[in-house]
Amino acid sequence: MSTFITHWVSTGGIVLVFVLMAAESCGVPFPSEVIMPFAGFLAAQGRISLAGAIAAGTLGNVAGSLIAYGLAARFGRPLLLGPGRRVGISASHLDLADHWFERHGLSAVLIGRVLPVVRTYISFPAGLARVDLVRFTVLTAVGALPWCTALAAGGYAVGANYDRISGPIEVAAVIIAVLVVVVVVGWIIRGRHRAATRRSP
Repeated sequence: MSTFITHWVSTGGIVLVFVLMAAESCGVPFPSEVIMPFAGFLAAQGRISLAGAIAAGTLGNVAGSLIAYGLAARFGRPLLLGPGRRVGISASHLDLADHWFERHGLSAVLIGRVLPVVRTYISFPAGLARVDLVRFTVLTAVGALPWCTALAAGGYAVGANYDRISGPIEVAAVIIAVLVVVVVVGWIIRGRHRAATRRSP
């Protein structure tokens, strides 16, 4: 996957950064942890603009999030868990995003933009809840900008040494994602235990 992504970005430049980041926000598992650092690497080589890469990544996230929001608002979970499975959307992904959204409300849109896995699927529960579209768009942009900036700047700083860190970056992303899942599952179990305790005579 990383090889294909870096090839696409190398070939398509800023346009492909936008497209891939939009796809990621629609639930397609294209990792921004690979896309944006490599875009930064290309900027360090003078092949694209760093500011342009950051803008493309941020706008791609916003565009993809709006598409995901609209699909969820219009068609609901049947579409996401039907045809959506073909692009990598699963019930566990939606459940994770749902619980995160239920706990944090609209602020989950902002917070979730810097959390692996959650950031990819948080737009769906927002669409299902039909939250205010303007606030959703603003929070998405505000959350996506520092994420895209940090990743692109890291790739830019590393420059020619990018190949040495692409693997560790992906490993770190997986570790963070696992930790997020563990925390959320723990919170759900604790909530159910408290609810059961309250119902007990």
